Amino acid sequence: MSSEPIAVAAGVEVLRDGGNALDAALAVAATQLVTEPHMTSLTGGISLVYREAGSQKASYLSGNINAPLTELNDFGGADLTRARGVPVPGWWPAFEAAHKRFGTLSLKRLLEPAVDVARDGFAVSPYLFGEIYRARENLGRNAQSREVFFRDGSLVGPGEALVQKRVARTLERLSDEGMDYYLGDFAREFCAASDSDGGVITKEDFEAYRPEWADPIQGTYRGLEIVGSAPPDDGGMQLVEALNILENVDLAALGPASESPRTLSALIAAHNAVYYAPPREKRVRESKRVTDVLLSKAYARQRFDVLDTLACPAHETPPTPGTIHISVIDADNNVATLTHSHMASPWVNGLYAEGFQLSGGGSFFQRIMPQPGERATVYLAPSMVLRDGKPVIVSGSPSVSLVACVIQNLVNLIDFEMPIEHSVAEPRFGARPHDPSLGWVPGTTLESGFSNTTLREVRKWAGANRLWLREIGPWNSMTGNFDGITIDPDTGMMRSCGDPRRMGIAMSA
Repeated sequence: MSSEPIAVAAGVEVLRDGGNALDAALAVAATQLVTEPHMTSLTGGISLVYREAGSQKASYLSGNINAPLTELNDFGGADLTRARGVPVPGWWPAFEAAHKRFGTLSLKRLLEPAVDVARDGFAVSPYLFGEIYRARENLGRNAQSREVFFRDGSLVGPGEALVQKRVARTLERLSDEGMDYYLGDFAREFCAASDSDGGVITKEDFEAYRPEWADPIQGTYRGLEIVGSAPPDDGGMQLVEALNILENVDLAALGPASESPRTLSALIAAHNAVYYAPPREKRVRESKRVTDVLLSKAYARQRFDVLDTLACPAHETPPTPGTIHISVIDADNNVATLTHSHMASPWVNGLYAEGFQLSGGGSFFQRIMPQPGERATVYLAPSMVLRDGKPVIVSGSPSVSLVACVIQNLVNLIDFEMPIEHSVAEPRFGARPHDPSLGWVPGTTLESGFSNTTLREVRKWAGANRLWLREIGPWNSMTGNFDGITIDPDTGMMRSCGDPRRMGIAMSA
C-alpha cells in the first residue's frame, strides 16, 4: 500500500519472489525515488517501524537527516532555497541498515525495478506534471534536471516518457558498490553541488552519519496498543499524546467529524495541542522520566482540561515536506511501515548530484536547530495498532498534515468502526502549510465535505479561539495520504484502499 502504482507493483513482485515485508517496502521506496522524484530523494531520509511476526518484537530505525558538522550560524528562511538549507542525508545508510538486519533478498534484486524504470522511463501522470510545472524555474536552472524534465526546450508533458539514465547509473552503482560508492564518488559530487551554492557539507559529514535503531514509542488508546516512531522523530509521540487527550471524549457518542462539530473541534484541538507544541527532542532523549510524563494518561487529562487554550498556542508550525509512506504485511504477518522523504517542497533549491535533487530538508532546522552533526527532529509517524498483541492497523501518511491524517483515520477506524475505504474518503482537516515569508504560523485547513452545521459551528469555535482556518476544496493532497491496512484479528482478513488525494493504490501478492 502506497501512493504510486508502479512502485507498489515492484513491491508485490518482491513478495511473490519470496521476499518479506521489509524487502517489499525497500523495493517500493527505491522505485519511488524514480517515479515520485517530487516527493523523495536519495538525499533525504527514511523512518521505519518493523515488526517480526516470529519474535513479535517491533524495532524503529531513524534514518533521517543530520545537521552538518559545520555550525549554521544565523540560519533562517532565506537559506531554505539555497545550499545552506541542504542537510546531511540518511536515506541510503538507513536503506542498507534495514536490509542488513531484516532483509532476505539481495540489494541488487531490491533495486532492480528502480533501475529498470529509470532507464526505460515511465509515463508522466497529470499529478506529477503539475508538480513539475510548478517547479519549472528551478528545474530549468540545472543541467541534470534539464536533461530529464525538458525536451527540445519544453517540459515533458503528461503521458510522455520520463527517462532518468543518470539515476539508473547511480542506483546500479549502489547495488554493486554500496557504501564504497556512496561515501566516495556520490559524496564528492554531492559536496561539489553544495559548494557551488555556498553550502557547508563535507565528506566528513557523510562518514560521520549513522542510522539509529531504537525501541518504538508505545501507548494505548481505548484498550489498543499504539506503536510508533521514537525520538528524535516525534511523530509517534504526537500520535500517542493526541490519542491520550481524545480518550477523555466519548467520540463514538458524538458521531463522525464530518457530521459532528464537537468531534471535529476536539480532533483539531487535540492535534494542535501536540503538533504545535514546542519541540522537546533533547529533553525527551535525555530523560526517560520526561518521556513517561508526556505519554501518561494523567498528563493527557491535564491537557484536556485546558484544551481551549491549547487549540492555538503561540508557536511556529513545522515545514511543508515532500514525503511518501509505505505499508506492507507479508504472508508470515511481518509488518513494515516506512516513511521516506526529501522533506521539503519539490526541487526547492535547483541543486542536483548524480541525478538526484539535493534535499531542502534544512527546513526542519527551523523547527528546532540540532547541534552540529546531530539528527534533526522530524515528525514522521510510521505506526501500527495492536489488539491483544496482534496487529490490526498498519498506517502512516505523507504531507505537512501527516499526524492529523493518521489521528483522524485511527479515530474513524477505532471509535466509529468505519471500513477503511469509508474512512479514507471522509473529509479531513490539516495543518497550515509552511510559508517562510510569514514564519511558522499555527492554523487549520478544512477539506470540502463537512456538513453545513459542522462548518458553521467549527468556524464560530475557531474564531473564538483566534484559530486561522481555511477551506481548501475536496480531497487535497496537503491533508495527507492515508496509506493503511486493517487486519481482522479473528479471520486474518486484510483490507486496504488507495487514497484518492494522490495516486494511492493497494495490491496483494
